Amino acid sequence: METITLPYWIFIVLLVFAGIMVLDRILLPGMRWYLKRRVNRVIEEINSRLDIEIRPIQFTRRQALIDQLVFDEKVIDAIKSYAEEHNMPHAVAQDKARKYAAEIVPAFNAYIYFRIGYWLAKKIARMVYRVRVGFYDNDRISEIDSNSSVVFVMNHRSNMDYVLVSFLVAEKTTLSYAVGEWARIWPLQMLIKAMGAFFVRRNSRNPLYRKVLERYINISTRAGVCQAVFLEGGLTKDGAIREPRLGFLDYMLRDYHPHSDKDIVFIPVGINYDRVIEDRSLVRRLDDSAERRSAWFVIKTTAGFIFKNALLSRKNRWLRFGYASVNFGEPLSAKKYCQENNIDFSALQTDQRFAGVGKLANVIMHDITRVVPVTPVALVSEALVKNRNQWKSELELKSYCSQRIDELERAGAPIGISHSALESVLSSAFDALLGRGLVEEKDNLYRMKGSETDIVNYYANSIIQWQHSN
Repeated sequence: METITLPYWIFIVLLVFAGIMVLDRILLPGMRWYLKRRVNRVIEEINSRLDIEIRPIQFTRRQALIDQLVFDEKVIDAIKSYAEEHNMPHAVAQDKARKYAAEIVPAFNAYIYFRIGYWLAKKIARMVYRVRVGFYDNDRISEIDSNSSVVFVMNHRSNMDYVLVSFLVAEKTTLSYAVGEWARIWPLQMLIKAMGAFFVRRNSRNPLYRKVLERYINISTRAGVCQAVFLEGGLTKDGAIREPRLGFLDYMLRDYHPHSDKDIVFIPVGINYDRVIEDRSLVRRLDDSAERRSAWFVIKTTAGFIFKNALLSRKNRWLRFGYASVNFGEPLSAKKYCQENNIDFSALQTDQRFAGVGKLANVIMHDITRVVPVTPVALVSEALVKNRNQWKSELELKSYCSQRIDELERAGAPIGISHSALESVLSSAFDALLGRGLVEEKDNLYRMKGSETDIVNYYANSIIQWQHSN
């Protein structure tokens, strides 16, 4: 018998390759089976208690969805037109479409959504705010046909909206958001995609990109994926609700056949805060001449904000940030709307369709404004704005707020402040504004600080839709 001698480095390489083969052929398949089994258990458990189950398309392999988009008939036509217009090979245009599809399509993971995302959303929301939620008719939401495509349509006041609403509806369904490019940073984008969100290039004029995005929204809506849409298209800068943007609604409805397709049900959601975390940044955008903040400034400010609030007790956080309130309004059925208005969006020309979608958007936006909560800070801010040039005592400001509450209640405004707790709630709201330096004092009299007019107006504007009731 001959002895074969090998150098140590060859022996080590052989050991490494042998280890890799053992992992690949024996251990990894077992681990994949174990993890998949756990995920399936989570999905079965979650689906048993959700009003709207997780849709099969959300479990489809991401690459299969990307291929479906790229080879969609309308996307193929768009690829051909784009290639001809830009004088490029068809294969290059197709690669661009594939890149756009990969950018848009999420990588939903039910385990991450409910075991990590829900836990984080719940902790963050309750750490910063006292969360209040209301349903104008909870039974109507529970009675929605489980096969319908449900779309939560909301006003947009803060980036906390994503966290707050996801946490509040987690017992009913999963949500798929359209997220701006601000979230496309590693590793945040991996978590966001796993949560079922999809990235959108705001204000993109690229026709190929818009077609891929349109077809993804259309396909996911037809598949019944529950979506959350900010109808304003972006954050409000002055606190008032903005005019609706029609893009997403049009994508959902341009191929909608009310007589044969499953129903699309829009649920209006109104959101309001006693304090919006990024209020000063938003108000600053009203000034077109304001210098753009550097990335370092944003990172430094955010880190300082998190550090300071981590040191606060929960009670102090509640005092500083107050209430975060969400109201869910009465569902609006697209099928019923089309029947009552004798309209079929899929049969209309572009201009007619946009006009029809605009009318529906205005109806939904009106429903949203009717359920935006009236918060204590909004009331005190309105009192300060109304008496901007006059010094008032705290009692006089509270009396105005109390009278205003009676007027708003008669007008049907959503107010969750009980009369028994009115005094303490208004005192906390007043102290919060005073503590932020938005109110100036002289001889126990108060008025809005002139240099903080934009911020105080920002909060007063959140209930400006009820001004006619004054």
